Amino acid sequence: MYLKRVLVPLCFVAPSAMPMLTHATATENTHSVVSNGANSGNVSSSSNAAVTTDHDESWWQRSKNNLSKTWSESPNHDIYIPAITWHNRWTYDKDKTDEYNERPWGAGYGVSRLDEDGDWHSLYIMAFKDSHNKWEPIGGYGFEKRWHPTRDQDFQLGLGFTAGVTMRDNWNYIPIPVLLPLASISYQNLSFQATYIPGTHNNGNVFFAWFRWQI
Repeated sequence: MYLKRVLVPLCFVAPSAMPMLTHATATENTHSVVSNGANSGNVSSSSNAAVTTDHDESWWQRSKNNLSKTWSESPNHDIYIPAITWHNRWTYDKDKTDEYNERPWGAGYGVSRLDEDGDWHSLYIMAFKDSHNKWEPIGGYGFEKRWHPTRDQDFQLGLGFTAGVTMRDNWNYIPIPVLLPLASISYQNLSFQATYIPGTHNNGNVFFAWFRWQI
C-alpha cells in the first residue's frame, strides 16, 4: 500500500518533468528544487499517514491476536473460588450492609497463559452468590502486567483489567458489560485476585476478591 502511494504520484510527476530536462536554465533548476521539495513533502505526509494507519491496525490486530491465542493456545487451566464481597462502609448506610450477603459462594473455570513479556492473559467464567444472595454469572477476558518484586521468581504482583459481561437478578438477568481494574498477589500456582466495582451512595463500591488455582 505504501509503495503504491509513492509510485502513483511519480507516474504523473515524471512525464511532466521530461520537457524541463532539455532546458537547463537557472530558473528551471530553481523551479525543479521547489517542485521536488513539494513532492517530498507530499510523500512525507503520505508516509506519516501510512505509519499512523499501520500503527492503528497493528494495535487492533495485536488485541485480536491476544484473544485468539488465549482462547486456542493457553496451556494453563484455572479453578476460581470466590472469597469475599465487601461493601465499602464509607459509602453505605449500616442498615444496608447488615442485610447484604458478603460471602459469595460459587466457583469458576478459566484458561490462561503468559506472553513473551511474562504478562498474564486469561479467559474465564464464574458464578457466585451476589449481595442479595442471588446467583450472578460473569465471564470475560483478564490481563495483568506481572512483576517479580523479590528474588523469588515464584512470587509475583499483577495489575491490569478485566473486560466481560455479567448478569444480575435485580436487573432481570440482562447482560451487562463490565470493565474493571484487576490486581493480584501470586505464589507459584495460587493467586489472590481482586477488583473494585465503583458506584455511588448505597450502590456499587464493592471490593470483590477470589482465589485462582492453576491446575
